[in-house]
Amino acid sequence: MTCPKCGSQNVNVQMVNEARLKNVHHSIFWWIFVGWWWIPIKWLCFTVPALLFKIFGHKKQRIVNNVKTVCVCQNCGYSWEIR
Repeated sequence: MTCPKCGSQNVNVQMVNEARLKNVHHSIFWWIFVGWWWIPIKWLCFTVPALLFKIFGHKKQRIVNNVKTVCVCQNCGYSWEIR
């Protein structure tokens, strides 16, 4: 493999893992069947526990991993992604 910038053959190929957090939301079916009556009842009957859970509770997030292949030239330092 040759570097497109300098033409060198001294190239390393690496797998790079990119992780990011994605917020998880309720689906439309949850809002149609449950959410429209549960949210008002929760805030009317369980206000203090609901506030405490909202402040100190866990966030609904999940990790999304993307793996891509990157080449790095050892002579000039140029890097590019293989598709």
